[in-house]
Amino acid sequence: MDKLIVHGGATLSGAINISGSKNASLPILAATLLTAEECVIRRVPDVSDTNYMIQILSALGMEVERSSGTVRIVGEKVSDEAPYELVRRMRASICVMGPLLARNRRCVVSLPGGCVIGDRPVDLHLRGLEALGAKVEFEAGNITLTATHGLRGAEIDLRGTHGPTVLGTDNVMMAATLAEGTTVIESAAAEPEVLDLANFLNSMGAKISGAGTRRIVIEGVSALHGTEHNVIPDRIEAGTFMVAAALAGDAVTLRRVNREHLKVITAALESSGHRVVFNDAGDACTIYRGGNLAGVDLVTAPYPGYPTDMQAQMTALLATTPGLSVIKDTIFPQRFMHCAELKRMGADIKVDQGTAIVRGVAQLSAAPVMASDLRASAALVLAALTAKGRTEISRLYHIDRGYEHIDEKFLMLGARVERAQ
Repeated sequence: MDKLIVHGGATLSGAINISGSKNASLPILAATLLTAEECVIRRVPDVSDTNYMIQILSALGMEVERSSGTVRIVGEKVSDEAPYELVRRMRASICVMGPLLARNRRCVVSLPGGCVIGDRPVDLHLRGLEALGAKVEFEAGNITLTATHGLRGAEIDLRGTHGPTVLGTDNVMMAATLAEGTTVIESAAAEPEVLDLANFLNSMGAKISGAGTRRIVIEGVSALHGTEHNVIPDRIEAGTFMVAAALAGDAVTLRRVNREHLKVITAALESSGHRVVFNDAGDACTIYRGGNLAGVDLVTAPYPGYPTDMQAQMTALLATTPGLSVIKDTIFPQRFMHCAELKRMGADIKVDQGTAIVRGVAQLSAAPVMASDLRASAALVLAALTAKGRTEISRLYHIDRGYEHIDEKFLMLGARVERAQ
C-alpha cells in the first residue's frame, strides 16, 4: 500500500496547472447515460474516483475511450443494473441512478460506499425521484427504481438537515431532463459543479434554467444528443494548493482557476494575513505568504459559503498560525478525524461537537500519520510541508481519489515528497 513521505522545510515556488474538477466530472460522466450518441468530455482528472465511474459506465455497456484527460463515451444500449463491486467503492456512483432511470425506466443500484465522514444518506435523492413518479424498493442492499410509464415533472423541495444535497440535485436534474412536463427543484444546491452539469446537459439539448441558484427549472424533452464539454477547474484542488502556498510558499502561481469559485477561500486566507493576487482574466492567481499572521474563525456552509471540503486543509494552516482559531463544520460535524493525526505532530487542537478550537504553535514535528478520508489526507500533506523532519502518510489511496498526481505537482513547486511502498 502506497504512502507519501514528506521532508519538511522546503520552500515552494513556481507555477502549476489546476486539474479539472473531480466533483463536476463524476455527474457529467454519469449524464452520458442519457443519450445513445457520442459525448466528448475534456479535462477529466486522472484520479481513482473518475476511474471508478468510467469502470461503472463500461460495466453498464458504454464504450469508453480515455486519453490525456479526454474521455469519449457512446452507448447505444445500456444495462439497468450497476454492479455492486464497483459502486461500493465510491459514494458518487449513486449519481448513475437518475440518468439510468430516465433512460431505461428502471435501474438497480447498490447502496454506495465512500469516505468515512459521517452519515451521508441518499433519502433526498430517492424523495426527489419518487416525486417524479419512480417506485422505490430496497432488497439485499440494492435500490430498485422503476417508472414503467416514464417520469413526470413535479415540484420538489430538496432541503436537507445540513443544507442542500449536491448529488441529490444532480440526480433529480438529470432524471427530469427526460421527464414529461416541467420540474421545479426548490432548495437546490448552488455549487459550481451543479451549474457545470446543467451546462453539459443543456449542450445535449436539455432545457434547464436557474442552475447555480436555489431554484432550478427543467422542461422535459423527448431525447438528448451527443456533445462536447470542458470540465471546470477543481476549486478544492486550487484551494488546497493556495493553502500550501500560504504555509510554505514564496510566490506560488496557480493557473486554470476560476476567481469566482475561490472567493470565500481567498477571503479566509487574506483574513489570516496572506496575499492572493489574481490576473485580470481571473483564471490565474499568485499566493504570497504573509508576514503578520492571525487566527481566523470559519463556519462551513453550502456554496457560496466556506466549503466543508476545505475545512481540513485550513485546519492544517491554522495549526501553525499565531493566535486562536475556531472552525465549525455545519455540513459534516464528524469531519475532524484529521485533528487527532495533527495532534500527533504537535498541533494544539480541541474538538467538541463539530467545532475545532486551534491554538497556533510555532512548528509541527514529523510523525507517522494515517489518512482517514480524502480531504484529511490532503491536510496531513500540508502540515508535513513545514513540520520538522520526515513525515510518513499512510493510506495514500484516499488522496488519490481526488487529487491528480499531487506528488508530481508538489515536486514541480520544489517540495521534497516521494511515494513509497
